[in-house]
Amino acid sequence: MKNSPSQLPAAVRGTLCDALRGVLTDGLDLHSQIKVAHWNIKGPQFAALHPLFDQFATDLATQNDTVAERILTLGGMAVGTARHIAKNSRLSDYPQDVTRDLEHVKLLADRIGGYLVGVRSTRDLAIEHKDDDTNSVLTDIVTMFEKHAWFLHATLGG
Repeated sequence: MKNSPSQLPAAVRGTLCDALRGVLTDGLDLHSQIKVAHWNIKGPQFAALHPLFDQFATDLATQNDTVAERILTLGGMAVGTARHIAKNSRLSDYPQDVTRDLEHVKLLADRIGGYLVGVRSTRDLAIEHKDDDTNSVLTDIVTMFEKHAWFLHATLGG
């Protein structure tokens, strides 16, 4: 662990950094999956979903940057190469042959749900260790991506 302005003990910071690296890895993977959906979508809902997916990707890129900076603030190192992501992401791989609009909606709803599982788990760890700042970062992600998931579920009619 590197020096940190955080008052948390080094061991706790290390534990939180490990968990945050999982969130970052999943977030980077999810970002690429959203972009694949954005690029390849076809169907009656193209005009509505194409810009919506791009907004999801933009929001996630911002959140990924915030998570990476939190890791560094806690004294850790952020990782995010394509090889690391492919090896360590907890999300299912995205099929490369999907084009239909509602198929993309379902796939992204499932993957956002999986991403949120990891975010919430890490947030629980932050709460356990009384790290209000990490908790705040992760709560912002949950709030934003629960709303995005709701848009997708509403599009599917459920």
